[in-house]
Amino acid sequence: QVPLVDSGGGVVQTGDSLRLSCTVSEPTFNSRAMGWFRQAPGKEFEFVAAISRGSTSTRFADFVKGRFTISRDDAKNMAYLLMTSLKPEDTAIYYCGLLDSSYVSTVSNAYRYWGQGTQVTVSS
Repeated sequence: QVPLVDSGGGVVQTGDSLRLSCTVSEPTFNSRAMGWFRQAPGKEFEFVAAISRGSTSTRFADFVKGRFTISRDDAKNMAYLLMTSLKPEDTAIYYCGLLDSSYVSTVSNAYRYWGQGTQVTVSS
């Protein structure tokens, strides 16, 4: 069974909103922090947002502050990334990841499991 499955990507226009979902089958999900990263063509894998165990803290990359919201529903084993005011530079494959720790991290090596990725394309 795949521990994480990303979904919700699509093609939208500049200024639109999109909500990504991460379905988690890892049974210890509610004791772990999780996050979202992205990779655009020809660019490095980069941190987007993370949320701690119990949703007590969140962290965002500077380029998404005020536009993106991360949340989790431990009862449903789900995590979400709500993206608003989307820009063409947000075009990328987005991946959810699950940490070993209960604390947020911006470092991809700290994440134990990854989803398969979901494509987000923002047209101008």
